[in-house]
Amino acid sequence: MGILTNIADGLDVSIADAGHAITAYALGVVIGAPLITVLAARAARKTLAVWLMSAYAVGNLLSAWAPSLEVLLVGRLLTGLPHGVFFGVGAVLGTAVVGAARRGHAVAMMMAGLTVANIIGVPLSSWAGQELGWRATFLIVGGLGLVTVVFLAALLPATPAPLGASARKEFTALGNGPLWVSFVATAVGFGGLFVVYSYVKPTLMFVTGLSEGSVPLVLALFGVGMTAGVLVGGRLVDLDVMRAVYIGYVSTALSLVVLALVGESPVPAVLALVALGVTSQVLGIALQARLMDLSPAAPSLGAALCHSSLNAANANGAFVGGLMLAGGLGYLTLAWAGALMTLLGLGVVLLFGRQSTARVDASVLDDPAPDGARPSERPGSPASVATGATDDGRTSPPAGDPSSAGDQARRSTE
Repeated sequence: MGILTNIADGLDVSIADAGHAITAYALGVVIGAPLITVLAARAARKTLAVWLMSAYAVGNLLSAWAPSLEVLLVGRLLTGLPHGVFFGVGAVLGTAVVGAARRGHAVAMMMAGLTVANIIGVPLSSWAGQELGWRATFLIVGGLGLVTVVFLAALLPATPAPLGASARKEFTALGNGPLWVSFVATAVGFGGLFVVYSYVKPTLMFVTGLSEGSVPLVLALFGVGMTAGVLVGGRLVDLDVMRAVYIGYVSTALSLVVLALVGESPVPAVLALVALGVTSQVLGIALQARLMDLSPAAPSLGAALCHSSLNAANANGAFVGGLMLAGGLGYLTLAWAGALMTLLGLGVVLLFGRQSTARVDASVLDDPAPDGARPSERPGSPASVATGATDDGRTSPPAGDPSSAGDQARRSTE
């Protein structure tokens, strides 16, 4: 997001067209997370991690070289494909390194990198785009990816696929209706954030009146807000997942409305963005926990769909925002559209969420918890999401972990 205007200038395209690069990356995650999870269910985890990071590095290097927008879109799509799967594999490998007793710590340390990316990496990429050119940003990220490949290959222990893992088991979750209802609610409702965030740099420059040099600082503050939202969201999810979902939707919609109203004033606009960072992550964490709660039979695919749904939201938001800008609408109208999308997602939950909850509760009663565990301790429940436990020996991102949004957010260097 922080180099969007630089890409537009460098490729001589509109900002709206350059925004399709964000959509392409997000679509790569949407497609790759469930597809690779299913196809590679029985692959050795270390080998898979090396190949996933290699693909990520190559995709970024292709993006750096791209002579046209079309090639850039292909590069971003390829870069996004391994995104969602890598975090699930990384959780398994982290546990193998430190032992099952410190599983939560291993997952938290790995996912802490996303928090650092939001606070430091995104602003630095924005600065690099301004000072060195947008191609240098992708080149640096691609180079770091190759270095990571070397470290993964040299330092990680050999880790086989989880016992009992199979593509057939993961495929069973695809017939789970409530899971797809939650997927749609996330793809639509969380997309409200990305209608605005995808075009945050030109909004701050052309509407709020901030200088290009101050944008990295604002993005860092937004990252701080996201980190606070992760912590708050994790606590709310521990208390009640559905209540956290409702709070997340309403507070995010309100933050977007406030931004639409004060977007022309620098200090209020920045404060509104920080608030949006907090509320959006409360929503993202709650939605992630909800998706995991709906897929106890196939937690690996459920975890992958978490990333897919959040990046579907990324793609939807960037696409809607691009259409609005191409149609001549102003940047502040993006915040109004984002608020509307967020409320639409809430509407889906209110219409279908109660029914979905009833179905999941019934399945819990019919399916005994493993090893005598209480229902709250079964893989995929909010409690197990908080600790990262799954039923196939993997670990998934904790409910209070920054892997949800930013995913997403952002979590790309677009």
